[in-house]
Amino acid sequence: MPALAIWTPEDGVLGALAPLGLAASVGTALVIDLDPLGPRYPGEPSLADLVREGPRRADLSPARRGVAVLRNGGVGPASAAEGVSALLAGWERVVLRLPPRPAPVGLGTPVVPVRLLIPGGLFAPAGGPAVYQSTRAVLSLPGPGVRLPVPSPGTVAGLLRGRLPVLGDRWVRAWRPVWEAPWGR
Repeated sequence: MPALAIWTPEDGVLGALAPLGLAASVGTALVIDLDPLGPRYPGEPSLADLVREGPRRADLSPARRGVAVLRNGGVGPASAAEGVSALLAGWERVVLRLPPRPAPVGLGTPVVPVRLLIPGGLFAPAGGPAVYQSTRAVLSLPGPGVRLPVPSPGTVAGLLRGRLPVLGDRWVRAWRPVWEAPWGR
């Protein structure tokens, strides 16, 4: 039951894409959005529905290969804790999408900070390993971590429309080492 939590404090689009890329990198995984103000990912049911009605047997394990996304629907992480625990127990790989604020503490799941690699030092340093999303600016990593290539426009558009990129997509493939990194374990 490996699970990783994605925390993207600086960029909303990257915050929507990062969990999808991490999940797609392993083939079959569940993305659970813990941010009540998060993106409106397509699909039903939502995490709020699962909290209200309880998870169905079909929700507790993958029915087919691929990425399943459980959009939030307006429920806070504390209210969803029981349902999330049940999902974590049944899925082999789970990606938790965290809200950008506040910084996560005491989650119980390793947190993967995802930071934009931009010039100028606009954002505070990660304070440990992180995933760094490259931009057109060529910069060295400010600390230990994984560098992602700039995603193609087709990758971004496909993920935002609920479609997975083509098999072997460079940006998705770059997420694979993230599953093996220590991230505070």
